[in-house]
Amino acid sequence: MNAYLRDKLLQKLETLSDERGYHVLDYVEFLESKYAERQTPGTAAAGNPLSRFADAVEEKLRAGKVSASAIAETMSLMNKAVGVLNGAAAAGKSVANDLMSAGSRVVDAATSAANSVITPTGETPAGTSGTTGATGASAPGSAGSAAPSSGSGSGEGFNPT
Repeated sequence: MNAYLRDKLLQKLETLSDERGYHVLDYVEFLESKYAERQTPGTAAAGNPLSRFADAVEEKLRAGKVSASAIAETMSLMNKAVGVLNGAAAAGKSVANDLMSAGSRVVDAATSAANSVITPTGETPAGTSGTTGATGASAPGSAGSAAPSSGSGSGEGFNPT
């Protein structure tokens, strides 16, 4: 439906009493049932369950010949209740999302902390140079370490070869 036609219909509907409004609604539902395409079984169940419940209550009240003012009052209260329940559901969903994101951040932080502590085998950890103590002497087995000569047995020096 185009915007102009919708606005025009809304202007007309706003001037009607509740009783006349329900007559218009009955006629619109009649036209919908007469000209609507066949729905598949899954499409009728679509939508918010609370809204579907409110719609079912309204239909029962209208079928029971309850006055239009009583139906309007009942539906007003039900719409407020549906709004409160939808708000509570949205708040619960928001809390659950916040908990999930906080849990993900904790897992990511723990994973990165664990990865920074673990170093591959055979490599010198970052920040060390392969020297020992304050003297700066090379650690045993590191590159450039001096080994005693095994040639002469006199112990007078070392062979740098």
